[in-house]
Amino acid sequence: MSGLSLALAYLAAGLGAGLVTIGAGIGIGKIAAAAMDGTARQPEAVGAIRTTMIIAAAMIEGVALFAAVVCFMLASLS
Repeated sequence: MSGLSLALAYLAAGLGAGLVTIGAGIGIGKIAAAAMDGTARQPEAVGAIRTTMIIAAAMIEGVALFAAVVCFMLASLS
């Protein structure tokens, strides 16, 4: 493989990982905003809202980590 195609593979992996990070950040931000709104509207449900928020954020983090690993694995195969 030529140096240019290897460089493009690394660039694509970096851009892919960056987009995954941005998407995960936006998703977790939306979850946190909705949880804050829900807590403000119904303070007695704060425990259930927090638990659901943490589970959803962890799932987003897991998908984002998996996608970033896939990006870097594809770059290493190039």
